[in-house]
Amino acid sequence: MPPLGKTRKTHYKPEKGHIEIDNVTVDFGNGSIAVNDASLEIMPGEFVCLLGPSGCGKSTLMNTVAGFVHATSGSVKVDGATVEMPGQDRGMVFQQHSLFPWKTVCDNVAFGPLMAGEGIDSARATARSLLEMVGLSAYEKRYPGVLSGGMKQRVGIARALANYPSVLLMDEPFGALDAQTRAMMQENLLQIWDEFGITVIFVTHDIDEAVFLADRVVVMSASPGRLIADIRIELPRPRVPAMATSEDYIKAKKQCMELIRVESLRAFEQQRATA
Repeated sequence: MPPLGKTRKTHYKPEKGHIEIDNVTVDFGNGSIAVNDASLEIMPGEFVCLLGPSGCGKSTLMNTVAGFVHATSGSVKVDGATVEMPGQDRGMVFQQHSLFPWKTVCDNVAFGPLMAGEGIDSARATARSLLEMVGLSAYEKRYPGVLSGGMKQRVGIARALANYPSVLLMDEPFGALDAQTRAMMQENLLQIWDEFGITVIFVTHDIDEAVFLADRVVVMSASPGRLIADIRIELPRPRVPAMATSEDYIKAKKQCMELIRVESLRAFEQQRATA
């Protein structure tokens, strides 16, 4: 493991992956406003975590960037182009792996390149390269049913990267994993992010996870979701578990905890009032 304080080793400065969320509101009707007037700019290569209480609109906001949800008002742009639908420039990793059970691990990862027009040999070569990166080369001919939860998520990450997107969107991808596997996945993800120089939006409700991973932690309020804090994490990279005892880590965690406690209590009161 590299020593504390070593600087990030990305091979180039990313030019793509610039995200502009401008006054976005998402109203599902019947008074159900999921996101309220959210504005956020994310620079190429940044790792940003969206943090907030359950039901605060974190996933909805991220899905406007993915193109799965359309804003009622406002706009979302990626590299200057307005997002209107999903695209190859944005890879997505869900909490549930959503792998094709009838395809091998290799063919699951190769699916995206094949759909983009690559030949089968080229697509599988891309898949094998990515599986090596996530440590699953030995499983390329296996089927998802024999993999552990953490292994399935590693395949999911490889599949999301197979079209070499400029943006990686991750919706609580490690939420169902045990603590040890989750910690391993976090470190593996940071290694991949470092290698690709990719922009990441990572949705989580876990404060420690957000502080450990992110350049910035963006905190959302209880419903309707507003952006109430944008906290820059002043920790050196590469990140290592020992940083959890550092002054900067504890300071950032405390700041996030205080905000989340207030918003979680407000969400609880809202739910009790409507019960």
